Amino acid sequence: MVSRDSYNVCIAVYMMASRRHGTIYIGVTSRFPGRIYEHRNDLIDGFTKKYGVHRLVWYEVHESIVSAIQREKSLKKYKREWKINLIERDNPYWDDLYPAVVGIRPAKVKAVALSPNENTAFGR
Repeated sequence: MVSRDSYNVCIAVYMMASRRHGTIYIGVTSRFPGRIYEHRNDLIDGFTKKYGVHRLVWYEVHESIVSAIQREKSLKKYKREWKINLIERDNPYWDDLYPAVVGIRPAKVKAVALSPNENTAFGR
């Protein structure tokens, strides 16, 4: 389960997919569980609704929105193969991580939290 402070702030960068090796969406938010809920239930018009992207397959929790936005921009520049490698490093079967995030069932894979100075970009 993802912990939240008293203001329900949980800053995260995340990837969602339509299915294993399907369409991938990368986003950033300061209200992680709620934002994923909106994507999963088509409450937001846009990319995830249009392409049926409802499965949370990867995320990183960040301490600041600035570092999260920087990471999101970096990930969006990754080649597709690098994105797939990042997902499959901790979630080889592209399981939906949302139930574990909200505490419905234990996670099968580990979530990754990075310090603002850590750089794990593939191909660098």
